[in-house]
Amino acid sequence: MDTLKPKLTLLEPQPTPLQYLSGLSQELFREMYIKRDDLTPLGGGGNKLRKLEYLMFEALNEQATTIITVGGIQTNHGRLTAAAAAKYGLKCIIVTVDDEYDGHLSGNLLLDGLFGARVIVKKNDGRDKDTQLSETVKQVMEQELQKGERIYFIPMGGSDLTGMLGYYDCAKELDAQAQEHQINGATVYTAVGSMGTYLGLYCGLKAIHSSLKLTGIAIMPLDKDKLHHYFLQAKEAYGFTFDDSDMHIETDYVRKGYNDPDKQVRHAIGLMARHEGLLLDPCYTGKMFAGVLDMIKEKKIKLGSQLILLHTGGMPGLYAAAHYTKFEKELADTVTVIE
Repeated sequence: MDTLKPKLTLLEPQPTPLQYLSGLSQELFREMYIKRDDLTPLGGGGNKLRKLEYLMFEALNEQATTIITVGGIQTNHGRLTAAAAAKYGLKCIIVTVDDEYDGHLSGNLLLDGLFGARVIVKKNDGRDKDTQLSETVKQVMEQELQKGERIYFIPMGGSDLTGMLGYYDCAKELDAQAQEHQINGATVYTAVGSMGTYLGLYCGLKAIHSSLKLTGIAIMPLDKDKLHHYFLQAKEAYGFTFDDSDMHIETDYVRKGYNDPDKQVRHAIGLMARHEGLLLDPCYTGKMFAGVLDMIKEKKIKLGSQLILLHTGGMPGLYAAAHYTKFEKELADTVTVIE
């Protein structure tokens, strides 16, 4: 399976590891593995670097001087876009809409600044957030164009027809690893937010007729019509001959909403940390794993099943004030002071 568009190289030549989770496998009576896309080598790591290999190629090819992107105030995508822009000498502006920012730099927001990005926070005025975001992006673009900057815009999560190709490629890599581990009948579980990672994997696995199955776990309300339209665009753009009739995304584990602190998610993060020594983030992979744990309790995932969890990174989110304060309170008794 050749790449469908040209890209630059941000990842190492060797695949990110596929690791067996021995402790959790014994605890949960399922054969569990984790795909370590948190170990990609730039900006603290994470899945968005696969998308940025394609997106940054386009930006450089168009001789852009400034990257503008959007996301939540603790956006992992924004952090990695800022890192990639820094590497290639481009300016980066991250636009967000938020009503709780108090001036405290924590988590990804701190790292954005270290990478030299400028974060523009539009104070939420109560209208539709997407409308506010679009208006603010348009305003920022006009200001930058007047300064003589050449703009390349990256949508939320890098999830467009170009960005999704990062996980179209990953599908082949993961399928080969699964065959090496003799788990080619496993189900891959991934968080679903801006949809590009899920759609790329779905199309990539279908294109190579992989025996791996794919289940998405929505970490925010899912717009099924938007996902279907996204697929149809990809099908037309890349000539796919398959349909999307067997897409499978669980929507019952969104909890309070996007990146809202949740006790069950913190429990899932702690379970992974204490059994495997691995850190998950509270917005994406931690919430996805909490959903997997619920599916096991509900017997949707049978005894002896083979699972591959996609770790999409985001560890700085543990240090975001909203999550950090909850963890700090719950873990306070793990520290003992003696005289």
